[in-house]
Amino acid sequence: MKEVVWGIIGCGNVTEQKSGPAFNKVPNSKLYAVMRRDIQKAADYARRHNVPKFYGDAYELINDKELTAIYIATPPSSHEQYCLAAIAANKPVYVEKPMALNYDAALNIKRAADLHNVKLSVAHYRNAQPYFNAIKKCLEGGSIGRVEEVQLRFLRPVLSEIQLKEPGKEWRVNSAVSGGGLFHDLAPHQLGVLLYYFGAVEHAEGIASCTQKSYAAHDKINAQIIFKNGIKFTGEWSFNSTENTDECIIKGTNGSLQFSFFEQPNFLLSSFGKIEKKSFPVIQHVQQPMIEKVVQYFLGRAPNPCSADEGVEVMRLIEACTK
Repeated sequence: MKEVVWGIIGCGNVTEQKSGPAFNKVPNSKLYAVMRRDIQKAADYARRHNVPKFYGDAYELINDKELTAIYIATPPSSHEQYCLAAIAANKPVYVEKPMALNYDAALNIKRAADLHNVKLSVAHYRNAQPYFNAIKKCLEGGSIGRVEEVQLRFLRPVLSEIQLKEPGKEWRVNSAVSGGGLFHDLAPHQLGVLLYYFGAVEHAEGIASCTQKSYAAHDKINAQIIFKNGIKFTGEWSFNSTENTDECIIKGTNGSLQFSFFEQPNFLLSSFGKIEKKSFPVIQHVQQPMIEKVVQYFLGRAPNPCSADEGVEVMRLIEACTK
């Protein structure tokens, strides 16, 4: 395979800017077909993005002989069925985060990919962005000494009734579709990066509760994670808060790193008594760096940038934090 020819299952809002256009912008890659259950919306997407083919049925797209890889960008409730179908068709898969509706479904996907020897990558795309890799470089270079502790606070106001009616919002707080509310939608970005930074986990636990009446999913989570290297993590998430906070602080023996996951790409490095702000440009298509790495992996030219094992572990942590 000299070029990856992509088909997208679920060409909704997430693919408009974050990912979709990137498939035609990275080397040795092109977007050839898209699918939505509403075929008129699929046709409109194909027209606006100059995609040659469109479908209203996912299985027809998967079995299109022109396609050599599948990107699954539907809500988590359908990830398992579409991943398994693509794997059965012997087509490499790039699947959105969270990897599946729950840990068991994610594990099932991983086992199928392993059994059939089909390549699969998970869209924990922050792992490929220059901003997050600059932080990783600081950590590995000893800028703050030996890392000892990580503190995360992510607080957001409750979604209004109007917001809950917006396209793409309602399913995110429907546990049957998302797996468990806004924590399941947003925390995978954070937990995926922390695994990328600190490696294997020794222990994880948490407490989750539902404190508002707008939807049934939990909206407050407090979690603790101990990594095998001894680093301790504490996290607080609230989606029913009077604050609007996105803050992560990594503390070491000789300084700290302070950054956000969803705000502007800059971080504060406090190192040996000196404070420095490092800023990075906003990426037009935030998944493009990851898609480029996935394409190279599918072509056999580079390692997997985010394996099924990593996606499964994120799902395990999510469930451990919300018991």
